Formats: sequence, structure tokens, C-alpha cells
Amino acid sequence: MSIEFKSLDIPEVVLKGIDKLGFTACTPIQEKTLPITLSGADVAGQAQTGTGKTAAFLISTFSRLIKKPVPREKRSSPRAIVIAPTRELVVQIQEEAKEIGTACDFNIQAVYGGIDYEKQRTELGEGVDLLIGTPGRLIDYFKQKVYDLKRTEILVIDEADRMFDMGFIADLRYLMRRLPPFEKRQSMLFSATLSFRVMELAYEHMNNPVKIAVTPEKVTADKVEQTLFHVERSRKFSMLLGLLKRESWDRALIFVNTKYQGETLARRLTEQGIPATAITGDVPQKKRMRFLEHFKGDQVSILVATDVASRGLHIDGVDIVFNYDFPQDREAYVHRIGRTARAGAMGKAFSLADEEYVLTLEEVETYIGQKIPVEWAEDDLYIKPKYVPRKPETQKKHNHPRSRNAAQNKPPRGPRMKTGKPRNP
Repeated sequence: MSIEFKSLDIPEVVLKGIDKLGFTACTPIQEKTLPITLSGADVAGQAQTGTGKTAAFLISTFSRLIKKPVPREKRSSPRAIVIAPTRELVVQIQEEAKEIGTACDFNIQAVYGGIDYEKQRTELGEGVDLLIGTPGRLIDYFKQKVYDLKRTEILVIDEADRMFDMGFIADLRYLMRRLPPFEKRQSMLFSATLSFRVMELAYEHMNNPVKIAVTPEKVTADKVEQTLFHVERSRKFSMLLGLLKRESWDRALIFVNTKYQGETLARRLTEQGIPATAITGDVPQKKRMRFLEHFKGDQVSILVATDVASRGLHIDGVDIVFNYDFPQDREAYVHRIGRTARAGAMGKAFSLADEEYVLTLEEVETYIGQKIPVEWAEDDLYIKPKYVPRKPETQKKHNHPRSRNAAQNKPPRGPRMKTGKPRNP
């Protein structure tokens, strides 16, 4: 039986925030980490997204800050800092922090690229208790001396393995080296995988962390029903339409491997009467957040995303995940299908393996420790797309005789005669 939050050494004001969210019992990762972190020890935890790890480190952080109050005038350093790899994850951690800390008098701020730079800078300069940010923006403000890390008491690194994948490890080490010594602060690291390089980072910059692995043998979520289809590349879209019609769903995530594919697929689905939006790496932050809000608010039922969005998306109620393009990274498969079956719900994940991307299937199955169940499609699963005529592109005409481009409209000249002086005999 799970441990209840009220049985742990959690201050009353923090319990109020937990109660407001409707949580009473700990998830497995919370049950294993909270007794350790509430005592002040460091921890390196392995857990998939959607298992409650964000709440685990926020509850520990707020509990420590409540027990050791600091006057506001001494807050040039954030008392706690959370470093996350993506803007979406930073925003979601901030939202959950405000909910859990609703009864606490804490200044919580998030900094990341893509939104008002000067506004973030001004607010950060006024002092903050909990600072959440991406490595680049945190370093930017740090170098400008908008804040310092001299009195920071708590460090949290979320999605540590993703930091390596995205090339942030040098930035992460830069910040960690400017914090107080590891014996004078508490550190918490969370990652979907505790690989050698992640643990090397933990042992280098943490105070003998306790290693916690909730699912050491199985890396995929238990409540995700996985299905693999082998399909010709030319018939993938027809199969996707058939699956969307066959399955019962309200909200679906479709993952692709390229920006171009994402934009094309979202347009084609919309043309078929299925509203879809594409979110890719180069979408401006304000626009990206608007797309996510529309998806969460049911204005759009399908979100097409590249792997930039497969980590850190905290969206409840995603019924189905489609790997329209089979992932080329084994860990990406786990992160993608982890977008469904969150908070104890059931979910489905369909993977469409075509001749271009099927080569990584064996590597993925070895990594997750199981064969993905294969379903062989009948002909009636394929739905022929409705014909949508393309609008002809408008061509600029330069037929006016005075146009400087008029020469382009003249018939081509014949071959020029070679001229030159005759050779002397």
C-alpha cells in the first residue's frame, strides 16, 4: 500500500497545495525518494515522465525552504534552482510549482528563450526563491550578474539524459561549478535513464547521492498498449486515417522525424477534415505555447510534433500516440509513448514502420526489453484520402515592352557564330 503524504515530514502549508491537487498517496517514485530528500540527502532518481517526479522534487524543495526561512533582502541568490532542457518543461514545472506552493509565500520564476527578455531580466533582478530555467537563459542572466548562486541551497536537474542529448552538458557543468560546494547544498537529479555518463555527473557534483530506480528492468509505461504496423511508405497516410477512424479518442499526438514532415502531415490532416497543428523546433515560443494551449483546451484534437516536443510535455488526457515516423533513437521511442497513460490512465501507442525508418526497430526492442506486438493490417484499415485540389501558383508576367525583364519573354536566340582573326598561313 502506498505511503500517504500526510504521514511524511511535510509542512502543513505544502500539504495544503498537495490536497488542492487531489493527491493523497505517493506514486512509486515519490514513495522512494521523499523519505530520503526530506531528510536532506541527495538523490539520483530514474523515472519516466508522468510518474510524479516533478511533484517529488518540488515537495522536497518547498519543505526545506519553509523550514529554513530567509529574509527577502538576502535573496540576490535564488534559494533553489531547477535546470531543465526545454522551454515546455520549464513552463510545466513552473505551473506545477505554483499549484503545490499555492499556500507558500514564495517567489517562483521561470526563464527561457522566446519571450520578453527584459521583463524576465527585471523580475529576476528583484529576487526569487525558486528559479526554473533552461541552461542558456540561466547562464545569460548569470553572466550579466542579474543574480548569483552564492547562497543557493537546492539544485534540481530534471531530464538529465536529455541534457546530454541536446548538447547542454557544458552549460550544465558551468552552472554547477558556480554553486556552493555540494556538501553545503542539497542536490536532486532525475532522468529517464541513469546511464554511466549521467551517474558520472551525479558523483562529480553531488554529495554521495542515493540511486533510486523505480522501473530498472522495464523502461516503458505499463499501461501503454503498444502496437506495431509494417507499412509501405506510400500507404502510411491512408493507414493513419484508418486508425484515427477505427480507434476511440479525443486527443492524439502524432510524432514525426522532420519539421517538413510535421508541417505537411498537419496540413494534410486538416484538409481531410481532421484539425491538426504542427509544433516543431523553430516555432516561436509564443506561438508554440498558444498551440499547446489550444491542444490542452480541445480547440485542436491532434498535435503533430517532432522530438523537440516529446520530452517534458505534461498534457493529461492524451488517448493515443502515433509514431507516424518510427523514431531513429531508442530513447525517443520511450519518451514519445510516455505522452499517454499519464496519471494512472490507460493509453495506446501505434507505430508505423516503413521501409525508410524500420532499421532501428531491433535496437528499440532491445532497449525496451520486449518485442512490440505486431498487427497485420487488413485492406479495410486503409482509407483513401479525399482529393483536395491545389491552388495554382500565381506567376508574375513581364510582357510589357518596356519591362526590364522583357528580354526574358523573347524567343531564344540561335547559336552565336564564332568570330576572330584568320590564322596566318
